[in-house]
Amino acid sequence: MQITSSAISLTVDDVPASSKFLADHFGYAERMSADGFTSLGREDGGVDVVFLRRGIEVLPPELRAVHTAGTIVAFVVTDLDAEQARLRAEGVEPTLPIREEPWGERLLLVTDPNGVVYELVEWVTTTDS
Repeated sequence: MQITSSAISLTVDDVPASSKFLADHFGYAERMSADGFTSLGREDGGVDVVFLRRGIEVLPPELRAVHTAGTIVAFVVTDLDAEQARLRAEGVEPTLPIREEPWGERLLLVTDPNGVVYELVEWVTTTDS
């Protein structure tokens, strides 16, 4: 198997709201769109994100009413402090401000208008390493 790209599909109520959030705050651009569907990507090879409107017929019947929940989309970044400052300047308040875990992970969480949670992660060297 040769994988040529990767994407995550998330089911939301308001596709344009989540698409706009990802474009405005994380540099994604729309690649394809139709009624109830938008695919976004980045030029740097980051994972593509697809938003599907809840109830859309392309989903199997048992998944049509399901709303994305409990999923966190994580992006590894190189300057978490700068990202938090940038997001705040853009009017996005963190759901969870920067926190450092004992294993060397620094993270912050933000949430889009549909409740999709994005985690920004920066790995740091710990004294135990």
